[in-house]
Amino acid sequence: MQPIYDDTHDLFRSSFRSWVDAELLPRRDEFEEAGIMDRELYRSAGKHGFLGMAVAEEHGGGGSDDFRFNAIIAEELAETGAGGGGLGLTLHNDITTPYFIEYCDDEQAARWLPGIASGELVTAIAMTEPGTGSDLAGVASTAVRDGDEYVLNGAKTFITNGINSDLVIVVAKTKPEGGHDGMSLLVVERGMDGFERGRNLDKIGQHSADTAELFFSDVRVPATNLLGEEGRAFEYLSFNLAQERLSIGLYGLAAAKAALGWTVDYVKERTAFGQPIARFQNTKFELAELATEIEVTTPFIHQCVSELNADQLTPAKAAMAKLWGSELQGRVTDRCLQLFGGYGYMTEYPIGPAYVDARITRIYGGTSEIMKTIIAKDVLA
Repeated sequence: MQPIYDDTHDLFRSSFRSWVDAELLPRRDEFEEAGIMDRELYRSAGKHGFLGMAVAEEHGGGGSDDFRFNAIIAEELAETGAGGGGLGLTLHNDITTPYFIEYCDDEQAARWLPGIASGELVTAIAMTEPGTGSDLAGVASTAVRDGDEYVLNGAKTFITNGINSDLVIVVAKTKPEGGHDGMSLLVVERGMDGFERGRNLDKIGQHSADTAELFFSDVRVPATNLLGEEGRAFEYLSFNLAQERLSIGLYGLAAAKAALGWTVDYVKERTAFGQPIARFQNTKFELAELATEIEVTTPFIHQCVSELNADQLTPAKAAMAKLWGSELQGRVTDRCLQLFGGYGYMTEYPIGPAYVDARITRIYGGTSEIMKTIIAKDVLA
């Protein structure tokens, strides 16, 4: 096993893989066709200790902020070709839960963290708006204080877990004239008056990850649902970006490894012109290049995981991990699909769905172009 993992991690990996094989994979096609994963899977994952690993034990979590457990989940989901359902789980663990752990006050922690760890409360974060992508300063949603409540108005789009979510962290301007300093985080709960979910968006990939439009029309959010302090959303969002981007890059590497493994098996079995296509020089050269890229990427990603655990991962290095891991995933799945020939375009082999699933990783969490901007700023500093 990889050197960054020890026996405890190996046991966790074995346990999670058994859960995926028993609970997720048998229903993968059902979830992909429905465009959403059954909420019961979140409760099952929570019951087995695969959610909220970093949540304190007093709130029902694992009590460990060791990101290697998150990494193992991403690796196994990629290895098994679990599809978009895995995205919902990793978003809940890697991206949204850290905000609740870091910024909940005691009352909020007691109210929300047990359900987050158990899978009873599915989480989402709503930043992107119809007219705003990576530029958070352009957020138009507003939350005006009215006594003990905020009146929230606005719309969000491309929200993963948008249909299944019970708790949505919404980025809104509490001081419209304040720019970055005027944004706050509000937790909107399922069933609040004026909170409506639009359609489950029809995507080219990641089908079982429900992705929705959210609408807020005079939603009265209690002031007790303010996450952290007013006006500090931009700072808070920056806090978890390194982990979010490393999570995407790490998944990209794992998906590339999985694609290469499927392809090696296929070219050994598939024949053309009277021999396995693995014997052709082009096949050998393609596989050699892909294997080399994966091999040299692995220690860098593992180093980033170790630095994140030590609270030493810089924004620029996290951007490198996201940029390289997601671009690697795209290159490898594309070239592997080519080696499958016509069968690569069919959904009966895992490489086809993996190919379309891979396209989004160069966009969400900050586009490759944004990552290059962050890296360049560090290089030129």
